Amino acid sequence: MRMIIVAAVAALAFSTAAVQAAEPIEGNWKTASGATAQIAPCGGSFCVTLKSGKHAGKQIGKMAGAGGAYKGTITDPDADKTYSGSGKVSGNSLKMQGCVMSVFCKTQTWSRL
Repeated sequence: MRMIIVAAVAALAFSTAAVQAAEPIEGNWKTASGATAQIAPCGGSFCVTLKSGKHAGKQIGKMAGAGGAYKGTITDPDADKTYSGSGKVSGNSLKMQGCVMSVFCKTQTWSRL
C-alpha cells in the first residue's frame, strides 16, 4: 500500500511539473498591433517590453505565475494607462487581458514568434 501511495505522489508531482513547464510565457510575441514584445524574467516575475513599433523599449507589463496562467499589470502604451492584467498561454498563442475594476476588460491574442 505504501508503494502505491509513493508512486501516486511521484506521478502527481511529475505531471504538475510537466504542465508548468509546458506553457512558458517567456519569449518573443507578435502583439495585436503587429509590434514585437519580449517577455523575460525580472525580479521573480516576467516583464513585458516592446521591442518594435512606436513604443519600442517601453516596459508595458509585469506578471507572475506558472503553468500557462499569469496575473499582474498591463499598460496600454498609447493611453499610458495601467490595468490589472492576466495572460494565458495555449501553445503558440497568448491571450492578454486588461481590466478596470475586474469588470470592464479588453482581450488581445498575441502569437509566439
